[in-house]
Amino acid sequence: MVTSEDLRQHCLNQVGAVEEFPFGPEAQVYKVMGRMFALLPVDEPLRISLKCDPTLAEILRESYPAVQPGYYLNKQHWNTVTVDGSIPDEEILDMMDDSYNLVVKKLSRKDREKVERMRKGSST
Repeated sequence: MVTSEDLRQHCLNQVGAVEEFPFGPEAQVYKVMGRMFALLPVDEPLRISLKCDPTLAEILRESYPAVQPGYYLNKQHWNTVTVDGSIPDEEILDMMDDSYNLVVKKLSRKDREKVERMRKGSST
């Protein structure tokens, strides 16, 4: 089962991702170009909140009891996933990638181009 550190590292491995603590030390926030794509509280149980397409968000909530509407977030666009072993690790990592990609897709053209340049720079 993925750990908190696995989730943290997966977030930080996204191109241009940064870790911030705008809500204090009890919540790790992951952003790309200033836009949040993941929130990882440091309390138990292990959970992560992720941006999600509204239609997919509903499907995931119906498929997995561990996926709930975003806690303290826009419930249409965010899911909070409890990492309790009931969801395959790869599915959680895919949700994280989808969240990042949704945020990048909504960035300004200028910021998307910056991310793309960073991506090309990191692959050389």
